[in-house]
Amino acid sequence: MLDAIRWDTDLIRRYDLAGPRYTSYPTAVQFNSQVGTFDLFHALRDSRKAQRPLSLYVHVPFCANICYYCACNKVITKDRGRAQPYLQRLEQEIQLIACHLDPTQKVEQLHFGGGTPTFLSHDELRQLMAHLRKHFNLLDDDSGDYGIEIDPREADWSTMGLLRELGFNRVSIGLQDLDPAVQRAVNRLQSLEETRAVIDAARTLQFRSINIDLIYGLPRQTPENFARTVEEVINLQPDRLSVFNYAHLPERFMPQRRINSNELPTPAQKLEMLQRTIEQLISAGYRYIGMDHFALPDDELAIAQEESTLQRNFQGYTTHGHCDLIGLGVSAISQIGDLYCQNSSDLNHYQNTLASMQLATSRGLLCNADDRLRRAVIAQLICNFSLEFCDIEQAFNIDFQGYFGELWPQLQDMAKDGLIELDRDRITILPAGRLLVRSVCMVFDAYLEQHSRQRFSRVI
Repeated sequence: MLDAIRWDTDLIRRYDLAGPRYTSYPTAVQFNSQVGTFDLFHALRDSRKAQRPLSLYVHVPFCANICYYCACNKVITKDRGRAQPYLQRLEQEIQLIACHLDPTQKVEQLHFGGGTPTFLSHDELRQLMAHLRKHFNLLDDDSGDYGIEIDPREADWSTMGLLRELGFNRVSIGLQDLDPAVQRAVNRLQSLEETRAVIDAARTLQFRSINIDLIYGLPRQTPENFARTVEEVINLQPDRLSVFNYAHLPERFMPQRRINSNELPTPAQKLEMLQRTIEQLISAGYRYIGMDHFALPDDELAIAQEESTLQRNFQGYTTHGHCDLIGLGVSAISQIGDLYCQNSSDLNHYQNTLASMQLATSRGLLCNADDRLRRAVIAQLICNFSLEFCDIEQAFNIDFQGYFGELWPQLQDMAKDGLIELDRDRITILPAGRLLVRSVCMVFDAYLEQHSRQRFSRVI
């Protein structure tokens, strides 16, 4: 079974390295300022000619309260009036992008992230969705995957009803931890009752999928109290779960400086939390999808993995990796064909640029032939835990072992250690290696040694 995992503490300690999460390859660390608006327009033209389906990501950066662990691009403000000027510029961006695409290109996937998307008022959400429907071909028959990130402290039954009315059918709920002491330490007080109310509303309103996010490694967490959180979450029966490893990088993320590092769990405690969580979720019937993702067996991610069609993009594991991803809003990233590009991460710069009717593209990357090849290899490993050399050889007209000959000693060492099975035809990630799949992918990363590993979180 694909969800079989073998916990090997010695192996984890040896291969628990810092490295990318591979929501893209090359990763965003490789983006540079030489990529700009002209490259984006060229990629959009190619998308239009090829009539490729679309995935839209819309970034809403505002939060009313700061969570100390957060590493997202956000603006903390109690002033709800700040949303309207941002929405005006966002709507200009939507219009500028859409005019370079074919109006018949279907939007298979839509995701609102942040920040806190429900920071927006009901009228503002209606206004934004109406503008998106005006300029993009959003599906009306509920067949698209249209999701939104929810903070239960910012949503009630009427909000959930509005979201369903607007076409959203998936919700992702930030929970992180239910222990009050942990919540106080990270400035996110959120009761089980608030979370359950949003989930009950989503089920009553027939949202198709519910995801819950948890984080292990937060201050004041212990294996015992985190296990109680996981048990309560299992009782809520979400369709998907993301269990993230907290990376404490206060030198990079200012809010994390408010966390008392003396209250963080030890590495051994973090490992115990993860091990217990995996045991609890697998016992409850969840499948291990990969990295930090779990899903019920009838979820689309689990089915796609069984059928070897699972993909990965900047939104994580997905069944829509074949779509061109259009990122809208401050800091949003697009992936259109072989082009990656990112909007300015500075809110004022983003708004001022669009005020002059120019797109706010600030950096990016155009993949070369080697990037495309390694991207395909990493995607197969991280999504399906296996790689058939003949698939890569036929797609890229290479001899796999010849092309990657210098990597073979590293792969052989991993095979000896029991992470992978390596033969002349394929690589298979073994049960003891599935938690460490990022470490296997790192072998194929041509850029990794150019950068300090401190830029990345550890595998576990």
